[in-house]
Amino acid sequence: MNSPKTANIQAIQIAISSQADVIACRKTARETATAMGFGLADQTRLATAVSELARNALRHAGGGIFLVHAVQSDGRNGIQVLVEDKGPGILDIEQAMQDGYSTDRSLGLGLPAARRLVHNMQINSKPGKTTICIDIYLPQ
Repeated sequence: MNSPKTANIQAIQIAISSQADVIACRKTARETATAMGFGLADQTRLATAVSELARNALRHAGGGIFLVHAVQSDGRNGIQVLVEDKGPGILDIEQAMQDGYSTDRSLGLGLPAARRLVHNMQINSKPGKTTICIDIYLPQ
């Protein structure tokens, strides 16, 4: 059963097609975390992870979809974010999760850093579709 905090949180979807949309995703994630009672540090962790994922969808796939909603798991309230794109896919997920690995001459820190900022991260990728799902939970 949802707690009062999760019951009042509506799922929000944003199409990612520009840098302004990346900023909107970050802002929406932070606002959702604030509404659920997350502290400033966790709000910042979530917003930073969302920025990385949304920016990657824009950079590598030309855009995608962002979806944020409240979740509950094992009695803990949290936020789940899904970022999906229709780009070339991540050929080697294990390698992409290593600090310093990059396919476009960046620092290669985005995905590994996003993983460290949240409680769970799942990546499913094949050519034509990549889906990354992250979860962050309120402290118990």
